[in-house]
Amino acid sequence: MQGFFRAITGKRGRWVVVAVWLLAVIGFGAAQLPAKFEEVQNNESTSFLPGDAESTKALTDAEEIRGEESVTIVAVYRNPDGLTAANKARIASDRRELDSLGLARTGPFAPPVFSKNGQAALLTAEIAVNGEGETITGPVDEVRSKVSGTRDGMTVKVTGSAGFSADAIKVFEGINGTLLIAASALVFILLALIYRSPLFLWIPLFSVGMAEIASRSIGYLIAEAGFTINAQASSIMSVLVLGAGTDYALLLVARYREELRQREDKREAAAIAAYATAPAIFASAITVMLALMCLTLAEVNGTAGLGPLGALGVAVAMVSMLTLLPALLAITGRRAFWPFVPRVGAEGADVAHGRWRRWGEWIDRHPRRVWIGTTLILLVMCGGLITSFSTNLTQADAYRDKVESVVGQELLATSFPSGTNAPTEVIVPDKAKVPAVVAALKQDPDVADARPVAEGPPGVLVLAALKSDPYSTDAYDAVPQVRKTVKAAGGQDVLVGGTSAVEKDIRDASVRDTKLIIPLVLLVVFIVLILLLRSLLAPVILIATVVLSFAATMGLSYVVYDVAFGFPGSDPGLPLFAFVFLVALGIDYNIFLMARVREEAQRYGTEHGMLRGLAVTGGVITSAGIVLAGTFAVLGVLPLAFLTQIGFAVAVGVLIDTFIVRSTLVPALVLEIGRKIWWPSKLSHEGDPGGPAPEAEPELEQKAAG
Repeated sequence: MQGFFRAITGKRGRWVVVAVWLLAVIGFGAAQLPAKFEEVQNNESTSFLPGDAESTKALTDAEEIRGEESVTIVAVYRNPDGLTAANKARIASDRRELDSLGLARTGPFAPPVFSKNGQAALLTAEIAVNGEGETITGPVDEVRSKVSGTRDGMTVKVTGSAGFSADAIKVFEGINGTLLIAASALVFILLALIYRSPLFLWIPLFSVGMAEIASRSIGYLIAEAGFTINAQASSIMSVLVLGAGTDYALLLVARYREELRQREDKREAAAIAAYATAPAIFASAITVMLALMCLTLAEVNGTAGLGPLGALGVAVAMVSMLTLLPALLAITGRRAFWPFVPRVGAEGADVAHGRWRRWGEWIDRHPRRVWIGTTLILLVMCGGLITSFSTNLTQADAYRDKVESVVGQELLATSFPSGTNAPTEVIVPDKAKVPAVVAALKQDPDVADARPVAEGPPGVLVLAALKSDPYSTDAYDAVPQVRKTVKAAGGQDVLVGGTSAVEKDIRDASVRDTKLIIPLVLLVVFIVLILLLRSLLAPVILIATVVLSFAATMGLSYVVYDVAFGFPGSDPGLPLFAFVFLVALGIDYNIFLMARVREEAQRYGTEHGMLRGLAVTGGVITSAGIVLAGTFAVLGVLPLAFLTQIGFAVAVGVLIDTFIVRSTLVPALVLEIGRKIWWPSKLSHEGDPGGPAPEAEPELEQKAAG
């Protein structure tokens, strides 16, 4: 392995590596793969459904009955003082004008439906969809331009399943561009502050940028392979590439600076730095990748699609940092650090001292008090799981600011049954049982009305308007009872689908995915730590600290969501996503720390090894944590509540891992347990190697740091 790094940083090898990366990225661009990656993303909620969910089967049958998949556009007119004759004339005129537009793939608008209280009316039409977003956004935009607003004393809004889909598509359009600009700007600022060099920051930034382009290009191939990729997954992948890639760069560059203070040859320094940090970077990347690949077992297609996509991003970031970055370092050398150029023998060569060494020595005085006190603080933070936990975030709450479809739904609910906007679809295979099913639905306490609307080979399509808002948790909770009602009346082969049923099935699948994947991720991380540290006890301790950190993070986050952000709850998929990211990424910093501690413990014993490991890695891991937290926090600039929640939770969790768990709790536990932390490896039995304390022989200390 050392020969490989000497080759890619050699006199010719460094230029070959850079040329290969440039040619690959140019080739990706020429094939327009990054642009095609945007085109293959599917943001329709129904596309995320598990294949065996009842609502999936109902959707397929409903499409066959209708002859094609369609969404409903609903224009809601409301006058709180009651619709006047002039209002009704305006509505009729609007209907004629809308029909005259010849909207693409849009059927004629049905006659207006007036509310019983005389305050509102609905104009509806069906849009045949073909998988292209413009099919929905085009007609919806034209209708809104014609009727939305305040007219003749009426408030008019355009909603319906078409309105909700159009608003979602618009939010997702350009989401990646916004995220990349914001995240790249933040990484640029943080690197400038960390390196304090106007030149050097461009080297890791360029390496990360190349990884980002490559990962998006290869991501297109993953989508073409059949995985469901949406804009949320794409955004998270971008954050992973930027955050993890920058973290790996910080770790490698920190070791490179150490080597430049001990040797003149820049190529040799780059090779040794890459070789020394490669195990930690590789173990870190593999841990995150394997944890993400566990998501492929998810029933929710959107979650399953994030697995290979995120793993791909981390893999490309790792390869870039272990090939392109060392080659660039070997080309640019120490002068790139100007004005703070590291010189051989200059101040800073003795890296095992400083504020982090002093912090470790403070912990070493009373390790038991420190780890108990730190644990109690984290347990208090876990309290939010009891006081503020909620999964009441719905599709209607998906946007931080209300979009027109949501406002229109609220307007409709003031005069019509809420479910009129997005009726539940019931497929009755036996035509003879339709009257019984319709009668049973009308008797169901959760249903406002039901009527058959179409017939085809799979059966008869019955639309049932729920009394509750179809985008509310009340509607989701009503679905199981509605299914019992129709199956009792029409047989077990009757299917219930539609908006509320889709969301209900996705939520149930999310719960199942969480129960399955979280233990699997823990097992994967545990195995990786065993192989890296060659110990059983240390992995158990490290995983326990990360799980505690996760619980504390979620407890604090739920309180903030409720008190500061005012969210009605969290997305049901949040705990799973947060767990995978926080455990996989949080264990990274323990890997960076403990890999170096084990290296030092072999020379100086566990106690001195812990102090040296903390001193040497403290600065770089802290910088890495701040960068990773910052990149995830950038998700908060996007208008989606879920991305704001996941961004906040991971950012806070990473900071907790960086400043509390890795820098305080883990060192205190290691110092308390002593060499037994390495049980059952030889290192746990051999005791102190017998060498002098680092303070006694600074030359030996400097040699070990290399």
